[in-house]
Amino acid sequence: MRIPQLKNRGGFTLMETVIAIGVLALLLTAFLAVFAPAAQGIRKAISVQEADRLAYALERELVTLRSDDTDDFDTGFEKAYQWIEESADSSKALLIYQYRGNPGSIRSDGTMEPYKGDGVAGQDFIVQPVVRRRDSAELQEDLKALEGRVFTARLTQLVFDGGELRKGTAGTISDPTPGDGDTASGAGADGYPEAYIAFAAEFFSVPNSSYTYIRDRLDLDQLENPIFTRNLAVRR
Repeated sequence: MRIPQLKNRGGFTLMETVIAIGVLALLLTAFLAVFAPAAQGIRKAISVQEADRLAYALERELVTLRSDDTDDFDTGFEKAYQWIEESADSSKALLIYQYRGNPGSIRSDGTMEPYKGDGVAGQDFIVQPVVRRRDSAELQEDLKALEGRVFTARLTQLVFDGGELRKGTAGTISDPTPGDGDTASGAGADGYPEAYIAFAAEFFSVPNSSYTYIRDRLDLDQLENPIFTRNLAVRR
């Protein structure tokens, strides 16, 4: 009776496997060191690009009187004045975002009702940029049809200092060119002597886009390093 002989099969030794794993780990570390910053840069560029598209919506909304604004403001400039002055207050934070709007259903303030079902963009719904204050009654419903990320903007007046425009004091609007002889009587927007307010809008990405987070936990003082800054202005 012949006993079959076992053939000597090739394979990896334990030492060779350990060395291979070590080389792979070294290559992965080098790969991440080179490409991770680039990937982060791409993600940031996308965020900046998205916020840039919403900058115009912010500037436009500041001077637009909607149905629920007319009880508080007589002019768009008066609204812009107050919103800029109060934008650093977390309880009145400005939220800028895009949502799926239903073109067949318009609210009393002129914005679209959110479209919450499945559909085709441009046919069933339109992606609508909008700016709301944190205490807006429409914010919660809008976020149910959110498209993309939610941003907030901190607005600070630009004033002349040493012949250059620099950021003033957050929460305060003053004569940007004191000593030029122009004066105005009254308080607030009525007492502002210039025809325009120049301001820096610093955009921040809100860490969590849920309504509960925005309502209860959003703190503007904890947001650092804006992803995007734009110098804007509003006129009377």
